[in-house]
Amino acid sequence: MSCLIKAQQLNKFFGSNHALCDVDFEIERGGPVALVGPNGAGKTTLFSILCGYLKPSSGSVTVFGEQPASHKNLSRLSALPQDAQLDPRFAIAQQLSFYAQLQGFSKREAHIEAERTLELVGLSEVLTEKPGSLSHGMRKRVTIAQALIGAPEIVMLDEATAGLDPKHAREVRELVATLSSDITFILSSHDLSELERLCDQVLYLDLGHLQQHQSLNAEDNLSFFTLRMEQQQPDLIAALSSLKWVTSVVNSQDKEYQISVQTLSAEQPIDIEILKLCYQNKWRYRQLINGRTLENQLFSD
Repeated sequence: MSCLIKAQQLNKFFGSNHALCDVDFEIERGGPVALVGPNGAGKTTLFSILCGYLKPSSGSVTVFGEQPASHKNLSRLSALPQDAQLDPRFAIAQQLSFYAQLQGFSKREAHIEAERTLELVGLSEVLTEKPGSLSHGMRKRVTIAQALIGAPEIVMLDEATAGLDPKHAREVRELVATLSSDITFILSSHDLSELERLCDQVLYLDLGHLQQHQSLNAEDNLSFFTLRMEQQQPDLIAALSSLKWVTSVVNSQDKEYQISVQTLSAEQPIDIEILKLCYQNKWRYRQLINGRTLENQLFSD
């Protein structure tokens, strides 16, 4: 795989505030990447540097082997801020065509590009509509269409599903998953359950420091199950611990249990044994996950 983004000893100061502290990472072409961390962790600063809006105080960062603000990167990288808005005065086609012309498309080509990106997000029918006639979820997908103008290779989305109802949030997730074969998405969100559904790797920032950069498909994750229950069961840990191949059980959070198991083969159906145990004891469970949740991967070690 080719390296798309490389940061080395990246630092950014705002006066005495050290927003990014010696950050090192590489992102290769591939599946979506999660960028997580609490408010003030440095996520927006990192996005701004990658887009070329801000310059590092020290260290280096390259995008496609070039400085982030290089003209060679125009149309190869795009970003959608959380608060991106559509102009209520103009039709969707006019707005997307305008942004395409800013990238160098002719007027005719820009209209074709607007149609193409709207088709990608499943909204070809809104070409002549104004934003006020669209639902919140549809407007969000239009802004994603805007980010897809010019067929960028990297798309950074900040809180892409914030404020959406579950149906529209699912539509955005499905859209990202569908497009991920051609585009490397970098997704910033506080919704860890959403990110673990979509992403192949995670960057975890806290107080400007890169605390973790890891794969979400790591082999050691195969040695875990996560069981989410409808309610706490006092005998559950002891019962799970008695199962063959189970090495430990931890009540990782309310009604959630992290189960460590020996490395298994296909002939060792521990998941079936766990579900059978719940059935025999009439314990109602919500979900059984093969692996650890993203929250547990980031904070339990």
